[in-house]
Amino acid sequence: MSPFRMNLLSTAVPDFDVQLNGLLAWDERLDDAVHERVQEIIARIRNEGDTALLEFTRRFDGHCASFVNELELSRQSMNDARAGLSPECAEALNVAAERIRAYAEHQKLESWRFQEADGTILGQQVTPLDRVGLYVPGGKAAYPSSVLMNAIPAKVAGVRELIMAVPTPNGEVNDLVLAAASLAGVDRVFAIGGAQAVAAMAYGTETIPAVEKIVGPGNIYVATAKKLVFGKVGIDMIAGPSEILIICDGKTEPDWIAADLFSQAEHDEDAQAILLSPDERFLQAVDEAIQRLLPQMERAEVIRTSLTARGALILVKDLDEAAAVANRIAPEHLELSIEDPNALLGKIRNAGAIFMGRYTAEALGDYCAGPNHVLPTSGTARFSSPLGVYDFQKRSSLIYCSEEGASQLGRIASVLARGENLTAHARSAEYRIVR
Repeated sequence: MSPFRMNLLSTAVPDFDVQLNGLLAWDERLDDAVHERVQEIIARIRNEGDTALLEFTRRFDGHCASFVNELELSRQSMNDARAGLSPECAEALNVAAERIRAYAEHQKLESWRFQEADGTILGQQVTPLDRVGLYVPGGKAAYPSSVLMNAIPAKVAGVRELIMAVPTPNGEVNDLVLAAASLAGVDRVFAIGGAQAVAAMAYGTETIPAVEKIVGPGNIYVATAKKLVFGKVGIDMIAGPSEILIICDGKTEPDWIAADLFSQAEHDEDAQAILLSPDERFLQAVDEAIQRLLPQMERAEVIRTSLTARGALILVKDLDEAAAVANRIAPEHLELSIEDPNALLGKIRNAGAIFMGRYTAEALGDYCAGPNHVLPTSGTARFSSPLGVYDFQKRSSLIYCSEEGASQLGRIASVLARGENLTAHARSAEYRIVR
């Protein structure tokens, strides 16, 4: 494999901002043909229900069935898949699930209220969503970690029914995914996929129940369908390519850092891996490690394309400047591979997940550390958060007015309502005013 060069940038050059903007640019415009096709699929599912779903499943997955209920995988099949795991795999899955569940338990929002002096009571009631749909890629792709990360927080939140859609191309069922579904408490599993599965969960069919929210990863057709059904149902987020940003003081093993960059670059050619360091010799050492280790990677060509197109080694003045650059990028994953990560933590404002210290590889967060691996990408960490229990809970405001409180608030509401020329509002409030 011939050598290649990653982008080498420095904050000291006058056009650094232009270079960084070019590096971060990612064309997320929907392909017009995909958008049009997904709209057609959604329309047919809405109008024809199970009939259209069966047709699309035959056409796209090569899975023939006469009725949609034939596409439902039984609870027994999930339990059998779990029972059939090797001891090593079962142990890994169990430990990961336990850690994810323990972390999620700390995220639960609780209802609260307080009483004012006049007897008025204000508060918030927290309730779980009734039914949630989880999309999981299927076939040869096995993402049991995605099942755990999406399903466990939903169940911790108290979601009554969790419906999972997983395609089974040509009838190929992934036992690891089914085992994870059993472990996480998924209630029903349907062997359907693509935009048609998203549409079926959003609008419901004769067999597939409509859900309140759809979560989980998928290809461009799934992502486009989630965008188009948003509003009818909630969605978790529209994820862009995977990202990792590492801030290193130059004292971590270069091979470790190279492997950490590889860990996200191997996802796909559009993934982004960036290293920031004030040590120029360390950047050179990491570059040498990348050249040496890349030929050993099973997905070497994907990594190579990703690092060439969107990867970078960036020389910064100091760690404070590195934090400023990181906040501007707002990465999905941020590694603080430095001596005292806590000293820099207070300066980090924008990141999906922060991995602190030299020993905390991002890959641990993908599988078993505990916090969720469903994270904001493409700079959306500036205003978004990781998936959590709170995403499966609703908050309702509580307002109870005593007679005295209604009179006092009524006077204020009357003035403001009349100022907006909404006299019915004003009169409604004024009836409760004690004269």
